Amino acid sequence: MLVSHLPNVFYLTGFTGDAAMLLVGSGRPVLLTDPRFTSQAATECRASGAHIVITRKPLSQEAGEHLAALPRSATALFEEDSLSVAQLRVARSQARCGCHWKPVLGLIEALREVKDAEEILRMRAAARAVSRVVEYAIRVARAGVAELDIAAEIEYRMKKLGAEGPSFETIVASGARAALPHGRASSKRLKEKDLVVLDLGVILRGYCSDLTRTIHVGRASREVRAWYQAVLEAQTAARAAVRDGVEAAQVDEAARSVLRGRALERYFVHSTGHGLGIEVHERPSLRKDQKAALKAGSVVTIEPGIYLPGRGGIRIEDDVLVLDGGSETLTTASRELIEV
Repeated sequence: MLVSHLPNVFYLTGFTGDAAMLLVGSGRPVLLTDPRFTSQAATECRASGAHIVITRKPLSQEAGEHLAALPRSATALFEEDSLSVAQLRVARSQARCGCHWKPVLGLIEALREVKDAEEILRMRAAARAVSRVVEYAIRVARAGVAELDIAAEIEYRMKKLGAEGPSFETIVASGARAALPHGRASSKRLKEKDLVVLDLGVILRGYCSDLTRTIHVGRASREVRAWYQAVLEAQTAARAAVRDGVEAAQVDEAARSVLRGRALERYFVHSTGHGLGIEVHERPSLRKDQKAALKAGSVVTIEPGIYLPGRGGIRIEDDVLVLDGGSETLTTASRELIEV
Protein backbone atom coordinates (compact mmCIF):
# COMPACT_ATOMS: atom_id res chain seq x y z
CA MET A 1 0.00 0.00 0.00
CA LEU A 2 1.22 3.46 -0.94
CA VAL A 3 0.25 5.81 1.91
CA SER A 4 0.25 9.46 0.86
CA HIS A 5 -2.06 11.15 3.41
CA LEU A 6 0.34 12.76 5.88
CA PRO A 7 -1.80 12.20 9.01
CA ASN A 8 -1.79 8.48 8.15
CA VAL A 9 1.98 8.54 7.68
CA PHE A 10 2.26 10.11 11.14
CA TYR A 11 -0.09 7.51 12.64
CA LEU A 12 1.96 4.61 11.25
CA THR A 13 5.48 5.99 11.79
CA GLY A 14 5.44 9.07 14.06
CA PHE A 15 6.93 11.23 11.26
CA THR A 16 5.66 14.83 11.34
CA GLY A 17 7.38 16.28 8.27
CA ASP A 18 5.29 17.78 5.50
CA ALA A 19 6.81 15.76 2.62
CA ALA A 20 6.53 11.99 2.84
CA MET A 21 5.06 8.83 1.40
CA LEU A 22 5.04 5.41 3.02
CA LEU A 23 5.13 1.94 1.48
CA VAL A 24 3.54 -0.72 3.66
CA GLY A 25 3.67 -4.39 2.73
CA SER A 26 4.59 -7.73 4.18
CA GLY A 27 8.05 -6.58 5.26
CA ARG A 28 9.54 -3.50 6.84
CA PRO A 29 7.67 -0.27 5.99
CA VAL A 30 9.59 2.20 3.83
CA LEU A 31 9.36 5.93 4.50
CA LEU A 32 10.20 8.19 1.57
CA THR A 33 11.14 11.80 2.26
CA ASP A 34 13.59 14.46 1.09
CA PRO A 35 16.96 15.68 2.48
CA ARG A 36 15.35 18.43 4.59
CA PHE A 37 14.06 15.74 6.94
CA THR A 38 17.05 13.40 7.23
CA SER A 39 17.65 13.93 10.95
CA GLN A 40 13.97 14.40 11.81
CA ALA A 41 12.93 11.17 10.14
CA ALA A 42 15.70 9.19 11.85
CA THR A 43 14.56 10.48 15.25
CA GLU A 44 10.78 10.31 14.83
CA CYS A 45 10.61 6.95 13.04
CA ARG A 46 12.93 5.02 15.33
CA ALA A 47 10.12 3.37 17.31
CA SER A 48 8.19 2.32 14.19
CA GLY A 49 11.17 0.52 12.67
CA ALA A 50 10.52 2.06 9.26
CA HIS A 51 13.34 1.98 6.72
CA ILE A 52 14.02 5.57 5.70
CA VAL A 53 14.85 6.52 2.12
CA ILE A 54 16.07 10.06 1.52
CA THR A 55 15.55 11.10 -2.08
CA ARG A 56 15.79 14.19 -4.27
CA LYS A 57 13.35 12.69 -6.76
CA PRO A 58 9.61 13.39 -6.66
CA LEU A 59 8.22 11.07 -3.99
CA SER A 60 5.75 9.44 -6.38
CA GLN A 61 8.63 8.58 -8.72
CA GLU A 62 10.66 7.09 -5.87
CA ALA A 63 7.61 5.11 -4.72
CA GLY A 64 7.08 3.71 -8.22
CA GLU A 65 10.72 2.63 -8.47
CA HIS A 66 10.41 0.77 -5.17
CA LEU A 67 7.29 -0.99 -6.44
CA ALA A 68 9.01 -2.14 -9.64
CA ALA A 69 10.06 -5.37 -7.94
CA LEU A 70 6.45 -6.46 -7.40
CA PRO A 71 5.23 -9.45 -9.44
CA ARG A 72 2.61 -8.87 -12.13
CA SER A 73 0.03 -10.64 -9.95
CA ALA A 74 0.48 -8.12 -7.10
CA THR A 75 -1.99 -5.44 -6.08
CA ALA A 76 -0.81 -1.96 -5.14
CA LEU A 77 -3.31 -0.07 -3.00
CA PHE A 78 -3.34 3.74 -2.98
CA GLU A 79 -5.35 6.36 -1.10
CA GLU A 80 -7.72 7.75 -3.70
CA ASP A 81 -8.58 10.88 -1.70
CA SER A 82 -5.00 12.08 -1.24
CA LEU A 83 -2.89 10.82 -4.17
CA SER A 84 -3.30 13.11 -7.15
CA VAL A 85 -3.90 11.85 -10.68
CA ALA A 86 -0.48 13.19 -11.71
CA GLN A 87 1.26 11.41 -8.81
CA LEU A 88 -0.50 8.14 -9.61
CA ARG A 89 0.51 8.43 -13.26
CA VAL A 90 4.17 8.91 -12.31
CA ALA A 91 4.16 6.06 -9.78
CA ARG A 92 2.57 3.65 -12.26
CA SER A 93 4.97 4.59 -15.04
CA GLN A 94 7.98 3.99 -12.79
CA ALA A 95 6.69 0.72 -11.36
CA ARG A 96 6.61 -0.95 -14.80
CA CYS A 97 5.53 -4.18 -13.13
CA GLY A 98 2.04 -4.40 -14.54
CA CYS A 99 0.58 -4.92 -11.08
CA HIS A 100 -3.03 -4.05 -10.38
CA TRP A 101 -3.50 -0.57 -8.86
CA LYS A 102 -6.52 -0.44 -6.57
CA PRO A 103 -7.92 2.73 -4.94
CA VAL A 104 -8.94 2.50 -1.29
CA LEU A 105 -10.78 5.00 0.88
CA GLY A 106 -10.63 5.27 4.66
CA LEU A 107 -8.66 2.07 5.28
CA ILE A 108 -6.20 3.58 7.76
CA GLU A 109 -8.72 6.13 9.03
CA ALA A 110 -10.85 3.19 10.21
CA LEU A 111 -7.91 2.01 12.32
CA ARG A 112 -7.44 5.51 13.70
CA GLU A 113 -11.05 5.77 14.92
CA VAL A 114 -10.38 3.80 18.13
CA LYS A 115 -7.60 5.33 20.20
CA ASP A 116 -5.15 3.39 22.34
CA ALA A 117 -4.18 4.39 25.90
CA GLU A 118 -1.33 6.68 24.80
CA GLU A 119 -3.53 8.47 22.27
CA ILE A 120 -6.23 9.02 24.88
CA LEU A 121 -3.66 10.52 27.25
CA ARG A 122 -2.62 12.96 24.53
CA MET A 123 -6.21 13.87 23.70
CA ARG A 124 -7.07 14.38 27.35
CA ALA A 125 -4.09 16.76 27.65
CA ALA A 126 -5.14 18.62 24.48
CA ALA A 127 -8.68 18.98 25.86
CA ARG A 128 -7.38 20.37 29.15
CA ALA A 129 -5.18 22.83 27.28
CA VAL A 130 -7.96 24.18 25.06
CA SER A 131 -10.22 24.51 28.11
CA ARG A 132 -7.62 26.74 29.75
CA VAL A 133 -7.25 28.79 26.57
CA VAL A 134 -10.98 29.46 26.20
CA GLU A 135 -11.19 30.57 29.83
CA TYR A 136 -8.42 33.08 29.07
CA ALA A 137 -10.21 34.20 25.88
CA ILE A 138 -13.39 34.94 27.82
CA ARG A 139 -11.41 37.27 30.09
CA VAL A 140 -10.06 39.31 27.16
CA ALA A 141 -13.35 39.49 25.21
CA ARG A 142 -14.92 42.87 25.92
CA ALA A 143 -16.89 45.55 24.05
CA GLY A 144 -14.52 47.45 21.77
CA VAL A 145 -12.05 44.59 21.26
CA ALA A 146 -11.66 43.36 17.67
CA GLU A 147 -12.36 39.74 16.78
CA LEU A 148 -8.91 39.48 15.20
CA ASP A 149 -7.27 40.67 18.42
CA ILE A 150 -9.11 38.01 20.43
CA ALA A 151 -8.08 35.31 17.92
CA ALA A 152 -4.45 36.46 18.11
CA GLU A 153 -4.52 36.32 21.92
CA ILE A 154 -6.05 32.83 21.76
CA GLU A 155 -3.36 31.46 19.46
CA TYR A 156 -0.57 33.14 21.46
CA ARG A 157 -1.90 31.50 24.63
CA MET A 158 -1.97 28.13 22.88
CA LYS A 159 1.73 28.36 22.12
CA LYS A 160 2.48 29.50 25.68
CA LEU A 161 0.83 26.30 26.91
CA GLY A 162 3.06 24.17 24.67
CA ALA A 163 0.74 23.50 21.73
CA GLU A 164 2.23 22.94 18.28
CA GLY A 165 -0.48 25.22 16.95
CA PRO A 166 -4.22 25.52 16.43
CA SER A 167 -6.23 22.55 15.15
CA PHE A 168 -7.90 24.90 12.65
CA GLU A 169 -8.20 28.63 12.03
CA THR A 170 -9.63 30.08 15.24
CA ILE A 171 -13.23 31.27 14.95
CA VAL A 172 -14.30 34.47 16.69
CA ALA A 173 -17.67 35.64 15.34
CA SER A 174 -19.73 38.33 17.04
CA GLY A 175 -23.09 39.99 16.56
CA ALA A 176 -24.79 39.09 13.28
CA ARG A 177 -21.57 37.32 12.24
CA ALA A 178 -22.18 34.73 14.98
CA ALA A 179 -24.85 33.30 12.68
CA LEU A 180 -22.03 32.10 10.40
CA PRO A 181 -21.15 28.59 11.66
CA HIS A 182 -17.55 28.98 10.46
CA GLY A 183 -17.19 32.76 10.70
CA ARG A 184 -13.47 33.52 10.71
CA ALA A 185 -12.26 36.36 12.90
CA SER A 186 -12.57 39.78 11.28
CA SER A 187 -11.73 43.37 12.11
CA LYS A 188 -15.23 43.83 13.60
CA ARG A 189 -15.19 45.03 17.20
CA LEU A 190 -17.42 43.50 19.84
CA LYS A 191 -20.43 45.61 20.80
CA GLU A 192 -22.93 45.60 23.64
CA LYS A 193 -25.65 42.97 23.16
CA ASP A 194 -23.45 40.87 20.85
CA LEU A 195 -23.44 37.10 21.04
CA VAL A 196 -19.85 35.92 20.48
CA VAL A 197 -18.98 32.42 19.28
CA LEU A 198 -15.46 31.27 20.19
CA ASP A 199 -14.45 28.05 18.42
CA LEU A 200 -10.86 26.89 18.94
CA GLY A 201 -8.66 23.85 19.20
CA VAL A 202 -5.04 23.00 19.93
CA ILE A 203 -2.68 20.39 18.54
CA LEU A 204 -0.69 18.84 21.37
CA ARG A 205 1.81 16.05 20.68
CA GLY A 206 0.12 15.46 17.34
CA TYR A 207 -3.49 15.24 18.57
CA CYS A 208 -6.30 17.77 18.26
CA SER A 209 -8.91 19.23 20.55
CA ASP A 210 -11.98 21.24 19.48
CA LEU A 211 -14.06 23.43 21.80
CA THR A 212 -16.77 26.06 21.32
CA ARG A 213 -18.24 28.45 23.84
CA THR A 214 -20.69 31.30 23.26
CA ILE A 215 -20.60 34.41 25.43
CA HIS A 216 -22.72 37.57 25.55
CA VAL A 217 -21.48 41.15 25.74
CA GLY A 218 -23.48 42.79 28.52
CA ARG A 219 -26.70 41.59 30.06
CA ALA A 220 -28.51 39.03 27.90
CA SER A 221 -32.20 39.41 27.13
CA ARG A 222 -34.78 36.83 28.19
CA GLU A 223 -35.02 35.67 24.57
CA VAL A 224 -31.27 35.12 24.26
CA ARG A 225 -31.24 33.25 27.56
CA ALA A 226 -34.01 30.98 26.30
CA TRP A 227 -32.07 30.26 23.11
CA TYR A 228 -28.92 29.52 25.07
CA GLN A 229 -30.74 27.21 27.48
CA ALA A 230 -32.22 25.27 24.56
CA VAL A 231 -28.78 24.72 23.01
CA LEU A 232 -27.30 23.77 26.38
CA GLU A 233 -30.06 21.20 26.97
CA ALA A 234 -29.58 19.82 23.45
CA GLN A 235 -25.86 19.46 24.04
CA THR A 236 -26.40 17.85 27.44
CA ALA A 237 -28.86 15.34 25.95
CA ALA A 238 -26.46 14.43 23.14
CA ARG A 239 -23.53 13.95 25.53
CA ALA A 240 -25.72 11.71 27.68
CA ALA A 241 -26.55 9.58 24.61
CA VAL A 242 -22.90 8.80 23.82
CA ARG A 243 -21.83 5.24 24.62
CA ASP A 244 -20.29 2.22 22.95
CA GLY A 245 -22.65 0.66 20.38
CA VAL A 246 -25.09 3.55 20.01
CA GLU A 247 -25.83 4.65 16.45
CA ALA A 248 -24.37 8.03 15.50
CA ALA A 249 -27.82 9.09 14.29
CA GLN A 250 -29.24 8.52 17.77
CA VAL A 251 -26.78 10.99 19.27
CA ASP A 252 -27.73 13.53 16.61
CA GLU A 253 -31.43 12.95 17.29
CA ALA A 254 -30.92 13.44 21.03
CA ALA A 255 -29.78 17.01 20.35
CA ARG A 256 -32.15 17.66 17.49
CA SER A 257 -35.25 16.56 19.40
CA VAL A 258 -34.62 19.13 22.14
CA LEU A 259 -34.33 21.94 19.59
CA ARG A 260 -37.37 20.62 17.73
CA GLY A 261 -39.37 20.89 20.94
CA ARG A 262 -38.37 24.56 21.21
CA ALA A 263 -39.23 25.30 17.55
CA LEU A 264 -35.53 25.92 16.87
CA GLU A 265 -34.54 22.87 14.81
CA ARG A 266 -34.66 24.77 11.51
CA TYR A 267 -31.82 26.96 12.80
CA PHE A 268 -29.62 23.91 13.46
CA VAL A 269 -27.89 23.57 10.08
CA HIS A 270 -25.09 21.04 10.62
CA SER A 271 -24.47 17.67 12.24
CA THR A 272 -24.20 17.22 16.00
CA GLY A 273 -20.50 16.35 15.86
CA HIS A 274 -17.61 14.44 14.37
CA GLY A 275 -14.69 12.24 15.28
CA LEU A 276 -11.49 13.80 16.56
CA GLY A 277 -7.87 12.72 16.75
CA ILE A 278 -4.80 13.38 14.62
CA GLU A 279 -7.12 15.45 12.43
CA VAL A 280 -9.83 17.74 13.66
CA HIS A 281 -12.42 15.95 11.51
CA GLU A 282 -12.28 12.16 11.64
CA ARG A 283 -14.65 9.22 11.78
CA PRO A 284 -17.41 8.94 12.84
CA SER A 285 -19.78 11.66 11.70
CA LEU A 286 -22.71 12.27 14.07
CA ARG A 287 -25.31 12.94 11.39
CA LYS A 288 -28.98 12.07 11.26
CA ASP A 289 -28.37 9.70 8.33
CA GLN A 290 -25.35 7.95 9.88
CA LYS A 291 -26.12 4.45 11.14
CA ALA A 292 -22.56 3.49 12.15
CA ALA A 293 -22.20 2.52 15.81
CA LEU A 294 -19.88 4.45 18.10
CA LYS A 295 -16.92 2.47 19.40
CA ALA A 296 -15.37 2.55 22.85
CA GLY A 297 -12.06 4.38 22.63
CA SER A 298 -13.13 6.85 19.97
CA VAL A 299 -13.37 10.58 20.67
CA VAL A 300 -16.18 12.72 19.24
CA THR A 301 -17.25 16.33 19.43
CA ILE A 302 -20.76 17.21 20.58
CA GLU A 303 -21.63 20.64 19.16
CA PRO A 304 -25.26 21.51 18.47
CA GLY A 305 -25.94 25.12 17.60
CA ILE A 306 -28.54 27.51 16.28
CA TYR A 307 -27.91 30.31 13.77
CA LEU A 308 -30.41 33.11 13.36
CA PRO A 309 -29.66 35.35 10.37
CA GLY A 310 -29.25 38.97 11.39
CA ARG A 311 -29.43 38.10 15.08
CA GLY A 312 -26.44 35.88 15.84
CA GLY A 313 -25.70 32.30 16.79
CA ILE A 314 -25.08 30.00 19.74
CA ARG A 315 -22.96 26.85 19.74
CA ILE A 316 -21.66 24.77 22.65
CA GLU A 317 -19.05 22.10 21.91
CA ASP A 318 -17.13 19.57 23.97
CA ASP A 319 -14.82 16.63 23.27
CA VAL A 320 -16.22 13.33 24.51
CA LEU A 321 -14.50 9.96 24.92
CA VAL A 322 -16.75 6.98 24.15
CA LEU A 323 -16.71 4.32 26.88
CA ASP A 324 -18.43 1.00 27.51
CA GLY A 325 -21.82 1.98 28.89
CA GLY A 326 -21.20 5.75 28.85
CA SER A 327 -18.73 8.50 28.09
CA GLU A 328 -16.23 10.94 29.56
CA THR A 329 -16.30 14.64 28.67
CA LEU A 330 -12.66 15.63 28.22
CA THR A 331 -13.08 19.41 27.94
CA THR A 332 -13.72 21.19 31.23
CA ALA A 333 -14.61 24.84 30.54
CA SER A 334 -17.92 26.05 32.01
CA ARG A 335 -20.96 25.63 29.77
CA GLU A 336 -23.08 28.26 31.50
CA LEU A 337 -23.92 31.50 29.70
CA ILE A 338 -21.20 34.02 30.50
CA GLU A 339 -21.90 37.73 30.25
CA VAL A 340 -18.84 39.97 29.83
